[in-house]
Amino acid sequence: MNEKLISKKKPAYPITAQLSNYLTAQGRNIKIPIFYDDLLRFQGAIEVFDDKDVDTLWVSCYYAEHEREEIQNSLKQMYSILHSDGSDSILPYLNIDSIDFCTFGNTKPFRIKVRNVLNDNYIFLYIKKADASRIYGLELEDILSPNHINFLVHKDTLIEEHISGIPGDIYIKEHLHTITEQDRRALAKEFVKFNERCFVRLLADMRSYNYVIVITHDFDRKQYRIRAVDFDQQSYEGNPKVYKPQFLKENNPLVEMSAEVLTRGSIKQYEKEERSLLAKRAKSEQKRLRHLILCMKRDQISSPEKIKQLKLGLFDLTGDVRFKRAKNMGELLKAALDFVMRNYQNENPYIIK
Repeated sequence: MNEKLISKKKPAYPITAQLSNYLTAQGRNIKIPIFYDDLLRFQGAIEVFDDKDVDTLWVSCYYAEHEREEIQNSLKQMYSILHSDGSDSILPYLNIDSIDFCTFGNTKPFRIKVRNVLNDNYIFLYIKKADASRIYGLELEDILSPNHINFLVHKDTLIEEHISGIPGDIYIKEHLHTITEQDRRALAKEFVKFNERCFVRLLADMRSYNYVIVITHDFDRKQYRIRAVDFDQQSYEGNPKVYKPQFLKENNPLVEMSAEVLTRGSIKQYEKEERSLLAKRAKSEQKRLRHLILCMKRDQISSPEKIKQLKLGLFDLTGDVRFKRAKNMGELLKAALDFVMRNYQNENPYIIK
């Protein structure tokens, strides 16, 4: 089913001058000491296996002696820019434990393990080829979701902070069958809200390995949050179903669990709650969101065929003629957010209009 819904390979779209100006205004667009292509100059690599001796599809890279020190110093400085004030004062306390390269997927990222030598704490950074679709997705996640996203861009290089959590496919396989009834209901609620959030902000391809599950212990219960980690399919596909995780077969266990533990009334309530939260976030970040959508309107991040298919599909679902009139993905996203905000304001008697 997924093969018919999701394009096998999505092209990478360049960053336009207008999007670059937006990123500069948001403090995302800065000079960095190293580029993605610099890391491709590794001399060799060793396969990385997990604790069950399964190939992870990552390889650990090593570099020529005359380049290694320069590359590691540049990566330390990149960490300082992303997490501190960009000064060199913390560099002596950092160590680059590994530089791994992913051989799977479109983005082929590098994963950098940075360790603080004073306390052995470490974090991961990801370095990728910049793609306008992904950048729009990251920005929309930061604006419209409950999650903060930390990333930087310079020319054709993208640096992202690691998003912690249990990968969805691993959680479904190894943990889902062991959780309590209370946890099943809590996770089902979050899946419904995640499903609605992806649909409204037009983030596609949320198969189970493209999101993580974050668990927080709160007194006598656990709270669940599902976080997207792959944003390459932001506003690209034509089939409206691909923007709803419930229609992707990898998520069937979560769909079935949600149907078992939640009533239809509860599902409708949670969907409405999430739309209301989206409307509030959009309103509070109105200026920034307007600037971003203006960039999208003037950008080409999908094909005319997909745009036509999506606008007609959304028109059929909502009856809102604004979808039918949309000319590009930016106008479609604006129509979707306007639709949600209008309904929120019309249905809430306490809103001052």
